[in-house]
Amino acid sequence: MREYQRLSLQDREEISRNIAAGIGIRAIGRKLGRHCSTITREIKRNSLAKLDYRAIDAQQKAQAGAETHGHERKLVANKKLERIVVKCLKRHWSPEQIENRLKMLYPKDTNMRITHEPIYAYIYMHPRNHLKRQLLKHLRRKHIYRRENKPKAKSCPIQDYISIEERPQAVEGRKIAGHWEGDLIMGSKNLSAAGMMVERTTRLTLIIKLKDKDTRSVCMAFNRKFNKLPRSLKKSLTYDHGSEMADHAVLSEKAKIKVYFAHPHSPWERGTSENTNSLIREFFPSGIDFSKIPTSRLKKVEDMLNDRPRKVLNWQTPREVFTKTVALGARI
Repeated sequence: MREYQRLSLQDREEISRNIAAGIGIRAIGRKLGRHCSTITREIKRNSLAKLDYRAIDAQQKAQAGAETHGHERKLVANKKLERIVVKCLKRHWSPEQIENRLKMLYPKDTNMRITHEPIYAYIYMHPRNHLKRQLLKHLRRKHIYRRENKPKAKSCPIQDYISIEERPQAVEGRKIAGHWEGDLIMGSKNLSAAGMMVERTTRLTLIIKLKDKDTRSVCMAFNRKFNKLPRSLKKSLTYDHGSEMADHAVLSEKAKIKVYFAHPHSPWERGTSENTNSLIREFFPSGIDFSKIPTSRLKKVEDMLNDRPRKVLNWQTPREVFTKTVALGARI
């Protein structure tokens, strides 16, 4: 046997031809001067079945893997880049957010650039020690499992509401800031909650401390939050049919904002709100008691979300876009 070298395109083409000719793994290994386990791993790594193996596909996959490992080594060698990546991970930025933010911050310095896949590889490369556990903890989960369907509780009817069907069509285009979506994030056994509102254009998120989740407490808390905003940035609020918004007319009058209601059981009509809820849930899982969470903790998570680059904003942060929007008179 010759000294080990990576399989070349010619080697892979030979494997593919021999498989097609019905030649066995051991015989292919002898012809190439390779151990049969090398041939077996190559086929399993690049095909679902032996006869599906294709030399070109296998070569492209191997080249992509080699490039990733090279970038991974670059991250380890470049301590400045490594420190920035680790710092961003600890701020709950995703590898894709880090990749594109680095492009903005270092447009001409290729030494300070890295793609998201090598960042994942870097995280999993660490031995099972404290640092690896910390980095894995900060990665966002990619899959949310469906829960068992339960009968929906009858909600308190909302009287005299304005349907989302009457909301101006311009709101859909997200060209004008000041249109918000709101919701409650429920705590353990629905005994506590926090309020949430997100601006549709800039994705600026506000998390609201609630004394209680009855309609008076919720509407007063939302009103206090709205009253801190410039008048040009409180044009509308879209909400679901939760009983906590039964006093919507009072909120509308006090905050000088129009409140629209989505159709019952139609979360897709408030997609920005639903997505933001899932982001907040990473920090406050469903079993939490919000009555024990201080305002400072809610504010810290709010700041973290608003200072995190977003793909939908071309890798700017919600706070950056919101600040520019205010300066431009709430129009982008």
